[in-house]
Amino acid sequence: MILVTRLNGSVFAVNPDLIQRVDSTPDTVITLVDGAKFVVTEPLAEIIERVMAFRARVVATAHSLEESGPGADVLELPHHTTEPTTPSDTDGELPAPVPLHRRRP
Repeated sequence: MILVTRLNGSVFAVNPDLIQRVDSTPDTVITLVDGAKFVVTEPLAEIIERVMAFRARVVATAHSLEESGPGADVLELPHHTTEPTTPSDTDGELPAPVPLHRRRP
C-alpha cells in the first residue's frame, strides 16, 4: 500500500496494484481499475515514485524469501511507527512482529 493525501488533508492508503492511471489535470487524480477516482495533493511524479518504491520492496522481500531457502517457514516484517499510538508504546519498544507464513503449494 502507498499513502496519499486527500485535498482536505486526510491520509489514506491505496493498493498500487489497483491503480489504472494517474492524471495531472491540474490536480492529481488516481483512477482505480474499478473506476473509483481520488483527488490527491501529491504530484504525479511523487505517486510514480511511491509505486516504484512499493514494487521494489515487494521484489526485495521475494528475493529475500528465495535466499532463505525452503526451511524458512516464517517471515517477520518490522512494524514502522512514526508516533506512539498508545501509552505502552512510549517506552521506545515496538510491538512484536506478526509472523507471516508462506503458502504451501
